[in-house]
Amino acid sequence: MYNKDKIKNNLSIYEIANLLDEFGAEPQVHSDTIISKTICHNGINHGSHKLYYYNNTKLFHCYTGCSEPSFDIFELVLKILKQLKEKEYTLYDAVVFVAKFYGIEPDRNNQVLKTLEDWHILQQYEERNNFTEPINKENVLSEYPNTVLQNLPTPIIEDWENEGISREVIKYNHIAFDPASCSIIIPHYDINNRLIGIRQRTLIEEEEYYGKYRPAYINNCSYKHPLGFNLYNINNSYKNIQAFKTAIVFESEKSPLLYQSYFGIENDISVAVCGFNLLRFQFQMLMKLNVKEIVIAFDKQFKETGDEEWKELTKKYYKMNNQYGSYVKLSFIFDSDNLLDYKDSPIDKSREIFLQLFKERRTI
Repeated sequence: MYNKDKIKNNLSIYEIANLLDEFGAEPQVHSDTIISKTICHNGINHGSHKLYYYNNTKLFHCYTGCSEPSFDIFELVLKILKQLKEKEYTLYDAVVFVAKFYGIEPDRNNQVLKTLEDWHILQQYEERNNFTEPINKENVLSEYPNTVLQNLPTPIIEDWENEGISREVIKYNHIAFDPASCSIIIPHYDINNRLIGIRQRTLIEEEEYYGKYRPAYINNCSYKHPLGFNLYNINNSYKNIQAFKTAIVFESEKSPLLYQSYFGIENDISVAVCGFNLLRFQFQMLMKLNVKEIVIAFDKQFKETGDEEWKELTKKYYKMNNQYGSYVKLSFIFDSDNLLDYKDSPIDKSREIFLQLFKERRTI
C-alpha cells in the first residue's frame, strides 16, 4: 500500500520540478516556489505560467481556470490523466503513477487506509490491474504543420559528422538549421509520423548555460512538447522493433542518429527518452509493439566504479527493473571497463565499442 502523505512530504522541490518538466510545464524554480504552465486544465501543450507550487505547504495553486484552485501532486496528475479521455481515472491511479515515476515501492507495513473512499479506490484498482493499459498519445499531443521546416536550410554539421553521424541520416531525419537562433533544429515525430514537437541544439557556447537542448522557437513560435509522452525516433524504428521484439533505449536524440549511421536506417531498433528515465507512457509504447527485451543504454553518469554517482545510477536501474521487469526482460548497458568517458552515451565512442558493451549488457 502506498502512503500518500509520506510520498508527498518526502518529495523535494526539484523532484516536483522534474515531473512538471516531463509533462512539458516548463517549471521555473524560485527558492521554495515553482512557477509553471497551467497544465492542470489547459492541456499539456498550452497554458500560461500561472500554476504555482509552494514547497512549504506541498500544494499547487492555479491562478486561472481551475474550479478547485489548490491541490497536491496527486490531484494534479489526476487532472492531467483525465485530459487523456481514455477512461475514468481515479485518485489511486494518480498515486501509483507518482510512485512509479519516482521508483517508490509500496509501504508493506502500512495497512491503515485513511478513508473508506481510499479502500474503494484500491479495490477498483486491484480488480482492473490496469497499470499497463495502453494510452492513446494522439489524445495528448498536438500536431504542428510540417511547413515550418521547409524554409530552413539543411546543414553540414561538421562536429556531428566527425562523431560518426552521416549526412544521409541527417537528411533522413529532417535535421535543419535556424540561422536566427544559430541552432540545430531536431524535429520530433510520433509513431504515426506526425510532427509533435521541435527541439533546438544551440551552437552558441554562452547559451549552453540555459541548456544545450531546448524547445525550438522559430519565427516567434514555440514548438515545445512534453518529452515524456513520446519516444524520439519511434516513427523510424517501430517496425523493426516489432520484428526483432527488441528496443534499445538511449537518452538523447544523437544516439539513434549514430545507431542509424553505424548499422543502417533499415536496421534501426533505437529510440531516445530525451531525459533521464524511461517513463510509464514511453514504456507502454514499447509494450504495444510486443517487445520481449528493452535494452537500457543510458549515458555513463559516473566517473569511477563505486563512487556516489555510480551508486545512484545502480539504484536507478534497480528501481527501473522493479518497476518494469515483471512485464518484459530489461537489460542494462553498464560500462564497468572504462571504455567510455564521463557522460558518454554507450554509442559515442565507436561502432565496435558499442557492440562490445551491447554484448556484455546485464540483467538484474
